[in-house]
Amino acid sequence: MKNRLSVKPWILGLAVVGLIAGSLLISGYIGFVDSNLFCSISTAGPPAITGYSPAEIQLQSIIHYATAKIVPQQSLDEIRISFDVLKVRCPCNFLIFGLGHDSLMWASLNPHGTTVFLEEDPKWIQTVIKDAPMLRAYHVQYRTQLQEADQLLSTYRSEPSCSPTKAFLKDNKKCKLALHNLPEEIYEKEWDLIMIDAPRGYFAEAPGRMAAIFSAAVMARNRKGSGVTDVFLHDVDRKVERTFAQEFLCKNKYYVNGVGRLWHFKIPPAANMSKADRTSDRYC
Repeated sequence: MKNRLSVKPWILGLAVVGLIAGSLLISGYIGFVDSNLFCSISTAGPPAITGYSPAEIQLQSIIHYATAKIVPQQSLDEIRISFDVLKVRCPCNFLIFGLGHDSLMWASLNPHGTTVFLEEDPKWIQTVIKDAPMLRAYHVQYRTQLQEADQLLSTYRSEPSCSPTKAFLKDNKKCKLALHNLPEEIYEKEWDLIMIDAPRGYFAEAPGRMAAIFSAAVMARNRKGSGVTDVFLHDVDRKVERTFAQEFLCKNKYYVNGVGRLWHFKIPPAANMSKADRTSDRYC
C-alpha cells in the first residue's frame, strides 16, 4: 500500500477531514466528550485500543488529515462506498490488508469497533505506528509472488484443502493461497468488513493479492454469525485483482457496487447459500 501512495490535491485532504468531522456531527458529538460518536448504538463498550478512547482517535485523525501533505490513496468516491457501509455496521470487526496513510482514517470511522491492519513490511509498520501508536497492525509473510498468479489459478483446484467445501486458513500449508500463519486474533474473530488494498502487486516478485483475495473469500464463507461479509477490493484496474475477484469473490453473484478502482461485494456464509452453491467444487 505504501509505495502506491502519492501526493493528492489538497481538496481530497479537506474532504477526508470533512468525512470524519461529519461522522462526529451525525452522532451528535458535542465538545471533547467520549460519547457514542459515529456509531448508532445504545451502549458503548470499552475502547478497542487500550489507552485510547474513540474520541481521541477521531480527533487525532482530523488533525492529521487537516495538516498532512500526503493523503489517502483512494479517491473520495471510493472511500464513500466503505463509509456508507460503516455507517450501518459499526461498531464492527474491520480487517484491512495494508497499512498506510489512510489507516488512521479507517480506525477513526469504526469507533468502539475492532480495526486491524495486516502489512507485509515490518519496517513500514514501525514507521506508521511511530506517528499513530493507537493503530493495531500485524506483520504478514506471504508465500506467493505475482508472477505465479496464472499458475495458482489453474492448479488450486487439484489441492483438496483449497476447495470451497474444505478450505480453511489456520495451519493450511498445503493450499498456497491460504494465509496459514496469521496472528491468532485474525482466526478467532469473524470479520464484518474486509478491505483488500495490499500487499504490493505491481511487479513480478511482489506477493500479489491472490492469497488475500482467496483468504477473504474463505473467511466470508466460513462465517458462523449472522449477516454477510462486506469485502472491498481496490486496484481492480489490474488483471490479477479482477481475475481473482471473479474466481473467488464471485462478481456475477455477490458484487454490489463499485466506483473508480474499487469493487464492493456482499458474501454470505456458506450456510446461507443454496445447496448447489454450498456443495459446488467452484467458489462461483
